Amino acid sequence: MPLSLSAQTSAADALLRRVEALRIAMIDGNKTALEELTSDKLSYGHSNLRIEDKQEFIGRLVSGESDFLSMELTDKQVTLSGRTALFRCRLDGNTMDGGKPGQPRLHVLMVWQQEGRRWKLLARQAVKIP
Repeated sequence: MPLSLSAQTSAADALLRRVEALRIAMIDGNKTALEELTSDKLSYGHSNLRIEDKQEFIGRLVSGESDFLSMELTDKQVTLSGRTALFRCRLDGNTMDGGKPGQPRLHVLMVWQQEGRRWKLLARQAVKIP
């Protein structure tokens, strides 16, 4: 049975709050928040073709090996399909990965899945904006 418009709006709003929580957790390197926001089955794809599981993704952020100084998400689009959601956006950021400054400009696709009543990041893939 399809969700009503108000249920879709509520689910999309809840997802957007989780995306924002993930953005902040990635900047802060907050291990507890990152663990809570991501699925144990996470597949996290970078624009340089590196693929990480949940442990690798969180470990690199917490250690500072991957260090977002800032991150802005724009051009946000949410598509809901049952207990799965697609989130697309543009990411503009400033990083200091391994002591080397960077300015990623990316198109990002995230796949979120409801686990219980919470959205969890299941997969993410980014491509560089030419």
